Amino acid sequence: MEKHVFIKLCNRLRSYGLTSTKGVRLEEAVGMFLMTLGHGVGNRIIQEQFQHSGETVSRQFGIVLKKMILLAFDEIRPPEEYNEVPHYIRSNDKYWPYFKDCIGAIDGTHVRWEGTAHDTRIFLEAIRNTELKFPKPLDDKYYLVDSGYPNMKGYLAPYKGERYHLQEFRSSGQPKSSRETFNYVHSSLRSVIERCFGVWKARWRILQHMSNYKFDKQVVIVTASLALHNFIRREAIADVEFESCDENQDYVPEPEDEESYMNLTIDENQMGIVRDRIARELMF
Repeated sequence: MEKHVFIKLCNRLRSYGLTSTKGVRLEEAVGMFLMTLGHGVGNRIIQEQFQHSGETVSRQFGIVLKKMILLAFDEIRPPEEYNEVPHYIRSNDKYWPYFKDCIGAIDGTHVRWEGTAHDTRIFLEAIRNTELKFPKPLDDKYYLVDSGYPNMKGYLAPYKGERYHLQEFRSSGQPKSSRETFNYVHSSLRSVIERCFGVWKARWRILQHMSNYKFDKQVVIVTASLALHNFIRREAIADVEFESCDENQDYVPEPEDEESYMNLTIDENQMGIVRDRIARELMF
């Protein structure tokens, strides 16, 4: 993390009420928290690095974690004009005007913690529960989703039974049909969310082993790491973790297994028409 980003983070947390305590400065507490999340190290390593007792390290981690939830409220949210087509699409002939109504991408990713939840159960809960205030697409706009999600109004999925992931095309040649062409371009554009998840997991190594924490705290740690990820991405001048992605827009981590949507009865007709139209246009 760049020094100016760290200073801004400390100032933001100070605005949420985080203060220095007797024997531990605010900046030190934040540093211990970041080292725990970023390197995935245990309490003993933090004790040795910062010369504090195990009780102090544990207590300060909990204090900073609570303030990180306030950061999450500000950082984990869509932009005010979320229903607009991103500049990246409008300025790229590979995607424009074919995906002229695309406003973003949705994906699920797995973190090693207790219990499991099906991607589509979470997705449907998010769009159906009005209390969650999910930013649903307006008018004819839509998000890109993978084949594990339903191809329904507002959510455009690829063709099933055809090659889809970029790695498949790299290993076995270019698209050979309109459906494969659509899937190839769809995958290329949607890979932005896969890259984000890949960098997020690589940046915060604690996500690989959280078994020492109770489940409720695991949930909060994941939320805090997402908030920090967004904060760094917005504030950093040069984000080292994202350099490989920025230099190669086709770079994506290895795909995770996709889950089917459990035979849900959903009308695919409207988005099927959109998908077929884009597939035809891409062939000309």
